[in-house]
Order: sequence, then structure tokens, then C-alpha cells
Amino acid sequence: MTTRELTRDEAASAEAIQSAIDGLGLEGGRVVLPAMELTLDRGLELRSGVELVGQGDDTLLRKGPGRVYPLSGYHNYGMCDAPLQSTQGLCVGMTVCVLDELRRGFYETFARITWIDGDWVGLSQGIKGDYYANETPRLVTAFPLVFGHGIADAALRNVRLEGNRAEQEEGIGGCRGGSVYFAASRRIEVTDVTERDFFGEGLGFQMCRDMRIIDCAFDGNTGNGLHPGAGSTNCRFASCSAAGNGRSGVFFCVRANHITVTGCSFEENAIGVSVGIRDCNNIVDACRVAGNSGVGVLFREDGVAPVEVHSVRVANCDIEHNAVEEGEAQVTLRADAHDIILEGNRIRGDSVKALPAVHAEPTVRDLYCSDNYIEDCKTDISATAESLASEKPAISGGYGAAPETAFRHLTQVHV
Repeated sequence: MTTRELTRDEAASAEAIQSAIDGLGLEGGRVVLPAMELTLDRGLELRSGVELVGQGDDTLLRKGPGRVYPLSGYHNYGMCDAPLQSTQGLCVGMTVCVLDELRRGFYETFARITWIDGDWVGLSQGIKGDYYANETPRLVTAFPLVFGHGIADAALRNVRLEGNRAEQEEGIGGCRGGSVYFAASRRIEVTDVTERDFFGEGLGFQMCRDMRIIDCAFDGNTGNGLHPGAGSTNCRFASCSAAGNGRSGVFFCVRANHITVTGCSFEENAIGVSVGIRDCNNIVDACRVAGNSGVGVLFREDGVAPVEVHSVRVANCDIEHNAVEEGEAQVTLRADAHDIILEGNRIRGDSVKALPAVHAEPTVRDLYCSDNYIEDCKTDISATAESLASEKPAISGGYGAAPETAFRHLTQVHV
């Protein structure tokens, strides 16, 4: 593997680091950053076969201040440019987001500036919707610090990332970005990364497969800490933490399946672990879920048949002192969730607040609870007899257990 170790002078800007990444060419290789602090004016884009490696906490990448640039009026879907009221401060090569008051999520446009001509900017891809003047369309210098689109066999290792959210006017949505973000990619590793304080998600990926996130921390972000996104399959999170995030510690998005979360910690978030639409064949094992302001482990209300959540195992976890501000229980199951296993967990409540350990809505079926140690809870299980299973459901799942048919929805993905 070709390795290029950069000096501080060679890594003096995001543009210079990007040039080193791109310079590895199709064969890929490793770019090693020195001990340094660098403020980024654009995101660093990984390529297939490329590893970006730092010196642990001694390599700090910080997001630069974010600015908002209003569009000058209506602009239509698919155009690889945008008319702005002003382009002052923008440069070719910067990564930006285009959005408005209505079009969020996948309708946000994330792109790189390819040219500037007066008050027009060129974009590396067409915009994702029609942007109307009365809906406050704008270009924002919001971007992932490190990202990859449509890549394979890449890695990010041993760096510290700071989101610098106090200096951001607006953030990028979790469908199009995060502090670390991948889309339509496979066989990516993120190891020994510490991240905090991003205006948006900590780590997110969409429509990816075979991802490994190991020994990382994603804390203090406005969105979710960890976000295995839409359709992502066969992924592993191990020995990670997500604390103090404005949404969930880990948020399983639509159809995030065959995922294992093991040995992780989710503390003092809005919700600890959140599972919903089509998030099936997943395992949460040996994790700590504690002190979250909402429910510790939540099976969301959006899991309604025929896209209900099922075949999920939560085992050997410490789930304690959650629902500090809101929530029915330490573990809550809503909508049409079925074939759920809760076993070997240590569930502790608050004797003053006195909530159930587990609450299941009447529409839940085949909930199997076994060998859970429960204390300081109002009741062990708040559920109808019809919701409970007397025999353990036969389910399989998690990282490494996905049949080849589990990837069919990812065979032709365009982002």
C-alpha cells in the first residue's frame, strides 16, 4: 500500500489534504496526517481504497465558521448551478448544502463548488428539487468534515473532529451529511475517532453495507450520535460511545438491518437507542443505556404493518435511570413491533418516578422477556397477555448473518 506521510506544511489546508488523497489515484493508499490543528473550509472526501489516518487526539480537524447565502430567486430541479445574492467568501472546491424551508432530508443538495461566475456558482451535482423564492432557498457552508459517496474499501482512523457549532448559522440534515458521513458505499472502517459539537449528526451513513465503526466517540451533537441510515445492511458498531446528543445515541433509520451494536455506551442523550420502520434482524448486546432524558430503548411508533419492526434482540445490557424527563418506561415498544427478545438485561428505574421497566402497546406481539434483572421500577412489564410470547422467537440477525438476498435493495443506488 502506498503511504504518504504529510508534514504540517503539506497539510496546511483542506485543499492540500484533498490533493494528497486524490493524488493516490485508482490504486489508493494511505494518507497520514501529522500532529496538528486545522480549520476546514470544506469537507475531506475519501476515495475508494484510501485510508486517512491521524495521530489520535493530537490531530484535530475543526469545522470552519458556517455562513448562509440566499438564492436570488426560483431555481429548478437538476441544475448543476445556483444563483446567489452574493458569492463573497466562497471558493471553488468548497463543499456546500442547498436547502429551503420545505425541502429537507434527501431533498437537500450536497455538492462541491465547481466554478464561480459573478453571483452564480457551479455545483458538482444537480440540485434535488425546485427551490422557490417564497420558501427561503439558500446555500449554506455546512458539510461533513470527512465523507465518501459511492466508494469502497476506505477508512478513517485516529483523528479528533470538532464541529464548532457555536460558529455555524445552520447545519446539514442527517440524510445528506453528518460530521462523518458515507452514502452508497461499502466496506468502510471508522476506528479510534473522537468527535463532538457538530451542528447535525455525529456519524451517519445511508444505503451502505459492510460498515465497521470501532472504538469511536460521537458526543454533544445537535442530532443523533450514531445514525445507521436508510437501507444500510450488515454493519457493526463496537466499543463506541454517544453521549449528550440532541436526539438519539443510536438511531436506526428506515430499513437499517442486520446490524450489531455491541459494547457501546449511550448516555445523556434525548433517547438512548431508537428502532423503527423495517429495522429488522438487529442485535444490541452488552451496551450501557443510561441517564437519557427520554426512553432508554425505544421501538418507535412509525413501525406500523406492513413495514413494522421485527426480529430484534436486546441482550446483556445495562438499561438504567432513563426517561428522566419523559417516556413511559425504560424500554418502550409501540405500534406493531413483533418478535422482539429482551433477555439478560439489567434494568433499573427511579423509585421516586416509578415507571415500568418495559412498556408494550397492545398492538405489540411476540415480545419475549427472559432473565432480566429489574429493580426500582413500578412493574416489570406493562403489557397485555396477547403481546407476550411464552416461547423465544426464532430469529437470526446482526453483522455477518445477512443472506445475499438482504442486499438486493442496494444493487443500483444513486445518491
